[in-house]
Amino acid sequence: MTQKGPPVCNLISVQIQLLRDGLRCWLREYWGANSIMKFKEHTRQVRNMVLEKFKAGLGYKKISQALNISRSTVQSIIRKWKEYGTTGNLPGQGRPPKLTGRTRRSLIREAAKRPMVTLDEMQRATAQVGETVHRTTISRALHKCGLYGRVARRKPLLKENHKKSRLQFARSHVEDTANMWKKVLWSDETKIELFGHNAKRYAWRRNNTAHHSENTIPTVKYGGGSIMLWGCFSSAGTGKLVKVDGKMDGAKYRAILEENLLESAKDLRLGRRFTFQQDNDPKHKARATMEWFKKKNIHVLEWPSQSPDLNPIENLWQDLKTAVHKRSPSNLTELELFCKEEWARISVTRCAKLVETYPKRLAAVIAAKGGSTKY
Repeated sequence: MTQKGPPVCNLISVQIQLLRDGLRCWLREYWGANSIMKFKEHTRQVRNMVLEKFKAGLGYKKISQALNISRSTVQSIIRKWKEYGTTGNLPGQGRPPKLTGRTRRSLIREAAKRPMVTLDEMQRATAQVGETVHRTTISRALHKCGLYGRVARRKPLLKENHKKSRLQFARSHVEDTANMWKKVLWSDETKIELFGHNAKRYAWRRNNTAHHSENTIPTVKYGGGSIMLWGCFSSAGTGKLVKVDGKMDGAKYRAILEENLLESAKDLRLGRRFTFQQDNDPKHKARATMEWFKKKNIHVLEWPSQSPDLNPIENLWQDLKTAVHKRSPSNLTELELFCKEEWARISVTRCAKLVETYPKRLAAVIAAKGGSTKY
């Protein structure tokens, strides 16, 4: 005689109940224990009556009809009694959250809408709705949703016309060949301060020794002086690096180009048909300067304003400043000497890699619809 299996309707009922229980647990975890989605809970007396009728031999359906509660609730109460030997509430896994689900979601929306909002502002907002919590509690709630406080990056202000010109530049050059970019001579100016490098430095120290001289970085007012440099490079390496004496104007800029541009192109073996890159600084775009380029038969790359992220020489400036300040120059003469030495030490591989990956910069601008990129 074969043993009969459980009825199909019972199996379906159990599966439905498991789905309901899983959904209920998920909703409780998502919305929070104190949210408006909290489920109604039966009293201990009602749960004991369910258990008494079950022990008396009544089925789920009859218990449900007798007590006017759903059959799934009856099943849940009995299953809990079988597993844990009680119909009462089980001990919680920790202290109830201080923030209600509604307030937590409100904080997350506020942080997503206003990324610059401070923890103090959110703390005051929660206090206004009657929930006084510590700033750390708010921080943890945001962390659980993947929101973390980070230092905001400084980027040039981009107006709509800037974004439009950046996007047009990227789209017009994204298909250019690698050989085209190898024929570009990139240029820019930068200012380097004697004690002005802002990179973070860490020191191993004991408590209450933060202000000991060996644990501090010496600084002087206004950075201790600075120098202005003009430089250029291509995929073949670095070109000339020149210190700018006094204030840079159109005449001084043209003198620098006259003495260094063609010589750099010759040293880097760019040939006669190379492209020169410069930004849209007024002295760069002055009529006399543009006439000088025309006279010398030098093709100048059309450049979108407010686009330092599109100029790979910015990466070399950062490399240069880091290397120079590691050597701790003590005066402006040493600063200039160290700059020229470290500029000459920048490898051809580094330069070539920056130019080789240039299409990625253009793709990033297109993806950002002309907005700021990570470069």
